Amino acid sequence: MNFVFISPNFPRTSSFFCDRLHRSGVNVLGIGEAPYDMLESWLKDALTEYYYVSSLKDYDQVYRAVAFFTFKYGRIDRLESMNEFWLELDAQLRTDFNIAVGTRSDAIALLKEKSLMKQVYLAAGIPTARQHVISTREAGQAFVREVGYPVIVKPDVGVGANDTWKLNSGAELDAFYDRLPSEPYVMEEFIEGDICSYDAILDSRGEPLFESMSVYAPVMDCVLDDLDIFYYTAPEVDPKLRALGRQTVKAFGVDRRFVHLEFFRLAGERKGLGQKGDFVALEVNMRPAGGRDPDMMDYAHSVDVYQIYADMVTADRRFVPRAEEQFYCAYAARKDGHRYTHIHDEIMAVYGGSIVRLEEMPPIDWPQMGRYLYMARFRTLAEVEEFFRFTVG
Repeated sequence: MNFVFISPNFPRTSSFFCDRLHRSGVNVLGIGEAPYDMLESWLKDALTEYYYVSSLKDYDQVYRAVAFFTFKYGRIDRLESMNEFWLELDAQLRTDFNIAVGTRSDAIALLKEKSLMKQVYLAAGIPTARQHVISTREAGQAFVREVGYPVIVKPDVGVGANDTWKLNSGAELDAFYDRLPSEPYVMEEFIEGDICSYDAILDSRGEPLFESMSVYAPVMDCVLDDLDIFYYTAPEVDPKLRALGRQTVKAFGVDRRFVHLEFFRLAGERKGLGQKGDFVALEVNMRPAGGRDPDMMDYAHSVDVYQIYADMVTADRRFVPRAEEQFYCAYAARKDGHRYTHIHDEIMAVYGGSIVRLEEMPPIDWPQMGRYLYMARFRTLAEVEEFFRFTVG
């Protein structure tokens, strides 16, 4: 099997997918912007061959790389980047090289544009916040009269909380329209509650081979207000979330992928959406969760999600057994310039036996993921909450 992997070194979790695919007998053919000598030695070992391009944004260069691999190794069976930023590139290459598995150009908009995602949710009867595609100031004012303040404005196509704002008043709404961006934006009613993800590896029928749930502090607030980052992966998936996650997968018609679907968990009753504790769809991401989340799933569920993915690719089934031990895996990260109650040595003295990873994140991740991360594993949610208070309080 020939598997072209776009940007195999970034995000770093991509290299683990490459490693497990290689161990499973796949020809992993990498294309990336990093010079070959900068790749980690074990990633080099996982790649059958690597093709350097000066920019992945230069489609002609990337096209020539895939053409070269096709000439040398034969038909390409799979092509993925595992990165939201390159989903459109992936789709165009699958179209141009007639790669059977994966989304092609004629369907990629449905997976990238939040306004189109919203239509799928509504058609499938999946609860979701009301949305307005931003046009005129008058239309925006009418939408606010319907849903009330605050409202969220964000790019129709975008990753994470970048270029996202919460508007709390008419003055802030006017200020937004005064500097209205040129790219398409959407406005949504504000939903109060945790953000919870449904993460799954899907087989060829769209059935989950693996499922997980993570609970996040509001990422947008962490970025806009420069707050510390903390969240956790749960030992089990809430049954309500599992049902909605599976329903969403079917509604979007996706298969043979690692998906990261985001939902709000309502903090209180919301007319037309549900009761406290119910889930409301936010958006779909047809790639693994970012940052170190796949590793957190490993620690929480005592599995190897990278190998489960490789088994799905090569055999359309899961060989990694479900472990008996399940945990909460907690992520707490500190930012530069913040003052903390406890120093690093104190954290290690109290939680050294529970911490499974210490790491400095890449600079590109500091605004959203923090700079210095502490990842720890616990039996109870109460222990997780105390860990958060101790490390970033």
